[in-house]
Order: sequence, then structure tokens, then C-alpha cells
Amino acid sequence: MSLPLSRLAPLLLVFALAACDDAPRFTQAEPGEALSGGKTTVLRSDRNAYSQPAANLSPERRLDFAVGNSFFRNPWVIAPSTTTARDGLGPLFNTNACQNCHVRDGRGHPPATDASNAVGMLVRLSIPDQPYLAKVIERLGVVPEPVYGTQLQDMAIPGVVPEGKVRMTYTPQTVSFKDGYQVELRMPALQITQLGYGAMHPDTRFSARVAPPMIGLGLLEAIPEADLLANEDPDDRNRDGIRGRANRVWDDAQGRSVVGRFGWKAGQPNVNQQNAHAFAGDMGLTTTLQPNDDCTQAQVECRAAPNGDGVAGEKEVSDNILRLVTFYTRNLAVPARRDVSDPQVLAGKNLFHEAGCQSCHIPQFTTASDAAEPELAGQTIRPYTDLLLHDMGPGLADERTEFAANGQDWRTAPLWGIGLSETVSGHSQFLHDGRARNLLEAVLWHGGEAQAARDFVLTFDAEQRAALLAFLNSL
Repeated sequence: MSLPLSRLAPLLLVFALAACDDAPRFTQAEPGEALSGGKTTVLRSDRNAYSQPAANLSPERRLDFAVGNSFFRNPWVIAPSTTTARDGLGPLFNTNACQNCHVRDGRGHPPATDASNAVGMLVRLSIPDQPYLAKVIERLGVVPEPVYGTQLQDMAIPGVVPEGKVRMTYTPQTVSFKDGYQVELRMPALQITQLGYGAMHPDTRFSARVAPPMIGLGLLEAIPEADLLANEDPDDRNRDGIRGRANRVWDDAQGRSVVGRFGWKAGQPNVNQQNAHAFAGDMGLTTTLQPNDDCTQAQVECRAAPNGDGVAGEKEVSDNILRLVTFYTRNLAVPARRDVSDPQVLAGKNLFHEAGCQSCHIPQFTTASDAAEPELAGQTIRPYTDLLLHDMGPGLADERTEFAANGQDWRTAPLWGIGLSETVSGHSQFLHDGRARNLLEAVLWHGGEAQAARDFVLTFDAEQRAALLAFLNSL
């Protein structure tokens, strides 16, 4: 018996939509899916889940991990001091220990209204690029603010004036889902007061950035460059609206430009340099890669302050200490996923792909066979990132360039471990400046290349929203 046309039409529409939808359908967990870091993955989901050594590290190698952890965790002191291995703090700094910003190796947050400083969040500074400063831009990625440099430091040793005080204020704005459900977002505004060295350049660009989690850095470093570049599509040749491109940044050790991987705008090429620049900018500590204190010509007291360099010219952070800290940060393990076979999680995974989120948050890579550490080599990993720059629209823009990144560009953040962020860090604030108070808010801030995905999410009903969040929290 033939169906009446009035009943046949909806069926034809369903089949037509299904034919257009090439998103995969997940009915069960993929083999090995729970092991986000391959054989390095650890089975932890408590407050210390981000602080574990790679599961395949030998007992002997764990000793180096533990020593590196001690230099990451313990505070540095002002020079001169009898604690010569840990002196040289400042003169200007944002914190006296790496762990203060990356609490339990987790995510930082904006300062509370009653906080004495902005530990956990820093502010990058620069002024617009100038052609005659091309060599400076090639090496630093920016033109420093003339008096305050490339980073505002809100603490200092005695006798040196801090650069300023940082606060965030927020303006609420409401976003509505198709079913009428409303979410209030916070539009942040950066407030800098008590400037210690006079007014800033009138065209200063500011970028507030919270400390990112430390897990899986060595694995991200070990992704073959060719695999990252294979996902570049700056001209959108496939017409999917996604125009990922790698940042090209200066490698201090090699003395040339290479692909960037780390930092909110992929401004650092590798873990060791990332650490050296953090020591310099965040704590005022010198290394052979960053041999001078972060003092500008205008900061006389800063330049005159004693340092912790050794008598034979050894820097405040010795090559051996930097090696140990780099070993530690390379080998912080990614925790295993939870509930990968749960029907709600699988439903959320389907929705994640239907929205197109995987176009930037690429689920899977295989690390190189010649990784910096043998434990990290040849691992099938699931970081959910392409490590590329994407235009995220005006809502998230800081209008600050950094090497090849423009004022609306951000590197795709890895999603692995994100469901444990609140457990580890004690808060649920996300995105580069911590404006999102939960994962749903973080999704709704996506614009630019991610606008279509965000708009698709806005069609979700309560059950679909819950499923998407269940999937994200399983990561």
C-alpha cells in the first residue's frame, strides 16, 4: 500500500537531511579511547590528577621527575641568599613559584576583588607593529611597551616599585537557546591602576591570560610538525569556514623561526623555551636562553638590583635546573577519561561532531618516533586540538598581535583533562582570561570560525545540552 503524500514528505526530508550529514555516528567507545595520553596515561581523577608522572616512566626516571617537581613547586627567594640554588627572584615578578599560578599543575584564574595580587593571571603588553622594528618583531613577536616591556609585573622585591595593579570587571550579557533557555555571559574589562613608572604608551595593547594546565605538554611537543601543517587551510580551500594556520615564532636556541605550539597564541615553539620565558617573565629569573632580567631602560632601581647569577657566570636558573624542570613539565601525565561507554557521553560525542567542533579540536594524533623523551614516542594520543591559530571573532579578541597571530586569533586549546579542571584547580573558569564560569559559557563565547558550531549548539534542547556537557566532562 502506498503512503499518502502528506505522510511521505516528512520521511523524504529526514532521508535528505541524513544524506547531507556526514558526521560520524558513535554507538560505542573506540578502542583505547579512554587512554588520552596513550601508554603515558594515568588512572587518576582526584585533585592530584594533573600532577602524576607519565605511567611508563621507569623508577629511575621518576627521580628526575621528582627533582624537577621540587623546583617547580618550591618558592624562589631574593638574592643574595644562602639558598643559592633558588635565589635571584625578581626584581619584578608575578609570583615566586611556578606552582602558585599552576596550582596542582592546573588552571589559573582572574584575581578576586579582594586579592592582593593577580597570581594565576598575567597581562601581556605591546604597542602596534612598526616596519622599522621588523627585527624586534621577528624575535619577540611584538613591539614591547617602551616603559613596561612585554608583561605587566605586579610584585617586586624591596626597593623596587611594582609595575601596577590588575583587576577585572564584568558586564553581563545574555544568550538564548532556541528553546528559550538563557545563559548569562560575562564580558570582561581589564583595569590597571597604580602604575609605578608613569603612563603607558597611548596605543598599548593588553592581553589578560590565565595560566593553562600543564598536562601532556611533552606529547603535544612530540606531534610531528608535518601532521600539524597538514591541517592548515588559511584560504579555506575546502570551504568549511575553518582557516587554521600555524604560528611562526622565534626559537632562541636555533636562532630561527619555527612552528609555534605553546601559549594562548602558540607563541612558544617548545617546552624548554616556554619554561625559560616563564622563569624570566613571571619570576624575573635568568637562564642561558633568557640571560637578562626583565627590566626596561626606564626602570633604574630594577636594573641596579642584585641578582642571583653565580660567580662563574652561571645563571639564576642553571642549565641543570632548567633541564629538570623541562623534564618534569614534559612528563606530566594526562589522566584517563571516564565513562567513555556511557550512552549520554556517546550522545554528546555525536553532537560534538555534528556541530563541527572536531574541525579545530582534532581528536587524535600519533607522536613522533624521535620524541624528546622515549616514553613520549609513538603514542596514540587524543588531545582534541590542532595547535593552530583560528580567528575566534571580536567577542574574544584582545586586539594584540603575536608573531603571525592577529588580534582575533587564538590557538585551539587542548580539551584533554578538562572535565577534571574544577576538581584539580578548585574553580571552573575557562578561556584565555577566565571569563567563562563553566564549560557551557566557554562554548557560547566561540565566534569567528567557530560561529557556525556555536549557533548549532544554540539549537540544542535541555537533553542535548546535558549530553554535550557529559561528553566534555568525560575528557
